[in-house]
Amino acid sequence: MTDITHDRLLIIDFGSQVTQLIARRLRELNVYCEIHPYQNVTDSFLADFAPKAVILSGGPASVINDASPRPPVSVFELNVPVLGICYGQQVMMHMLGGKVERGHGTAEFGRAFVTAGTAKLDLLDGWFMQGDEQVWMSHGDHVSRIAPGFTVYGTSPNAPFAITADPARRFYAVQFHPEVHHTPNGAMLYKNFVEMAGFSGDWTMGAYREDAIAAIRAQVGAAHVICGLSGGVDSSVTAMLLHEAIGDQLTCVFVDHGLLRQNEAEEVVAMFRDNYNIKLIHADERDLFLGELDGQSDPETKRKIIGRLFIDVFQKYASQIEDAKFLAQGTLYPDVIESVSFSGGPSVTIKSHHNVGGLPEKMGLKLVEPLRELFKDEVRELGVELGLPKSFIGRHPFPGPGLAIRCPGEITRPKLEILRHADAVFIDQIRKHGLYDDIWQAFVAILPVKTVGVMGDGRTYDYACALRAVTSVDGMTADYYPFSHEFLGETATRIINEVEGINRVTYDITSKPPGTIEWE
Repeated sequence: MTDITHDRLLIIDFGSQVTQLIARRLRELNVYCEIHPYQNVTDSFLADFAPKAVILSGGPASVINDASPRPPVSVFELNVPVLGICYGQQVMMHMLGGKVERGHGTAEFGRAFVTAGTAKLDLLDGWFMQGDEQVWMSHGDHVSRIAPGFTVYGTSPNAPFAITADPARRFYAVQFHPEVHHTPNGAMLYKNFVEMAGFSGDWTMGAYREDAIAAIRAQVGAAHVICGLSGGVDSSVTAMLLHEAIGDQLTCVFVDHGLLRQNEAEEVVAMFRDNYNIKLIHADERDLFLGELDGQSDPETKRKIIGRLFIDVFQKYASQIEDAKFLAQGTLYPDVIESVSFSGGPSVTIKSHHNVGGLPEKMGLKLVEPLRELFKDEVRELGVELGLPKSFIGRHPFPGPGLAIRCPGEITRPKLEILRHADAVFIDQIRKHGLYDDIWQAFVAILPVKTVGVMGDGRTYDYACALRAVTSVDGMTADYYPFSHEFLGETATRIINEVEGINRVTYDITSKPPGTIEWE
């Protein structure tokens, strides 16, 4: 449980793939909310959390099954507004005396249109102004009888109870997903809900900054904190926030592992040393990392080597800092959500993460994670609030293992130099065409294959590379950026002409899923 002092909205998660979008919509309304899997929401949890409102998410289960997930009955006894979405509507109806049945031709998946009922409802202020409302449905079961006290406020062809409510008890339920962009006016529905619940919209980055600083000082006391500074937005904002809270009690460690982009180490170190007067150790560990990675080609092996070496390096420098009792990490809220399985069961490991999650136990340090309640876009807002340059805040994400996961196959120093140069040309092209801020992440991957080419009158046998550029909101899903053929042709020509060692350029148009953003 966090120490957030703002009014809190609780989202009970039943396993929907889009539950995070509910939280994002609420954060956009300056409402603080947390997502918790249903099995963790007990009577004592509710009493401790004291939500001002509750949202029941969608999910893949069927309430008809006895073992299907349920919230505690006490959710409906809190005397606060409750909104059920899709499965959340069905479980609300089921628990309060209604009836849910199997599909039998009433399933709806995708775009649908809801027609307004005759009665008025504050939740729907601003809806149905132009007639039927487009929504996004994804349900097999359907409510066949609403619970006592409820009234129908909207219907769709296959959902006769698409919108129901019991305004006297402040219970509301919709069969569709207002959080997805396929429900164009969904944000308005959430706005109406939080206004009816009495939220003041005080969840701002200015307020969060003050709360976080107070929390850091209370946790750390007079002890010393070390912060792994990668140069990325998350770790940089973490460092700035900690420095504002505890000043000289903070020491940052920037590990140069030889897998950084062109001029990255110099730029990051100069920015923090010259502009922010933060104690910073520039750990030049290139030989250590590249030596251990020599001859390794398996992606999981490479990641695990990098993770282990990060632990070794932090142990080395932490031992040199007197009274170091805390390690600061730039953990974000999506990391926290994803670390808790909805079902309580194991998840498939797509790829190991390099981060230093094992450090505190191994080093005897306690964790400080001041960003763990924030989404990525909120971190950027906080960075602006703290005075980091907007040009730095808007930098594309860069993975901790760096170029190691953009170099499939064996890593060598010559391949890394080729990759750095090609990547710099690609990013320069994106900036020159004014596209940088339209793209979530862009980079070059050098492929573990050489191809035959011709330059002038001579034969070449050099590496192929792949350009990768994606659009995304938070990195959870992504789509490729639709460059023009003119841009791609111009960029390929520049890379081949300017980067010795590459004679073929491709563009990766795989979305996430099924692919990942990075190549390894």
